[in-house]
Amino acid sequence: MAVINLLGSLFLDPAHSMWEVVDHLVDEAREATPVVVVDVHAEATSEKVALASWLDGRVTAVLGTHTHVQTADARVLPGGTAALTDVGMTGPHDSVIGVQTELAIRRMRTGMPVRFETATGGVRLEGALVTFDPATGRASAIEPVRVPWPAT
Repeated sequence: MAVINLLGSLFLDPAHSMWEVVDHLVDEAREATPVVVVDVHAEATSEKVALASWLDGRVTAVLGTHTHVQTADARVLPGGTAALTDVGMTGPHDSVIGVQTELAIRRMRTGMPVRFETATGGVRLEGALVTFDPATGRASAIEPVRVPWPAT
């Protein structure tokens, strides 16, 4: 299995666009294994959807990260690539993306620096379960995963 990590360009400032390197990285990974998972860390859902469509049939899965909010768009594309715009956040959900709520609000309301502290409530593990053929790397299913912690 190969994992490729990419950084999106919209609303972020990477040194190079992921579009400049993705084809080479996928080709190189496919030489070693048919199972290729792409983690695309990007702000814009449109960029993640476009990348999944571009890579459909060439990678096993395109899984988005960054927004910390699990999306409800898990699907397998026609070419056999599983896609989910954002797998979500592993951490305390009784928070503002992991930060104590009152501290995040103070920073947003005042614009002043605030030392962020990690929240503690409602901890969950989020991600995705992808079912695929290990011989071809083709996905047949994707299911979002959300597990409270500690597991009950």
